[in-house]
Amino acid sequence: MNRHVEISRVFEAPRELVYRAFTDPDQIAQWFGPPGCSVEHGSVEIDARAGGHLRFVLTGPDMLSPVDTMFTEVVENELLAGEMEVVGVPGAAGPLRMHLRLEFHDEGNGKTRLELRQGPFPTGQLGADTGKGWESSFTKLDALLEAGLSAS
Repeated sequence: MNRHVEISRVFEAPRELVYRAFTDPDQIAQWFGPPGCSVEHGSVEIDARAGGHLRFVLTGPDMLSPVDTMFTEVVENELLAGEMEVVGVPGAAGPLRMHLRLEFHDEGNGKTRLELRQGPFPTGQLGADTGKGWESSFTKLDALLEAGLSAS
């Protein structure tokens, strides 16, 4: 079983707006997290550069999970990659440490293709659950991007 999550998704928004949704603390707090979970707004800190970080706290029923990502590669509007540590994940024995890579590709006509790769996960089930979590988060991101586009 694949111990990595790999997702390719096209968003109906320009690459700069999709990238900003991953680097703006206010936006991250609005869309990130699977159903029943949310990001504590005041907990989001981001320094989007190589050697910088993304930190926030994901909360849910009986869950409090600090997430800390150290960026190793950043290309504005194109790439965010780094090493991630997540504490308090249900079903995980101890902190999860994994690699996260987000590539933002201009698909033309105001669309962006996101290529996500995250892992390795200690079990296939954790990876499967994480993949579902990303997909549900992306549904919220679709709505946020659509609302932002219609407001501009």
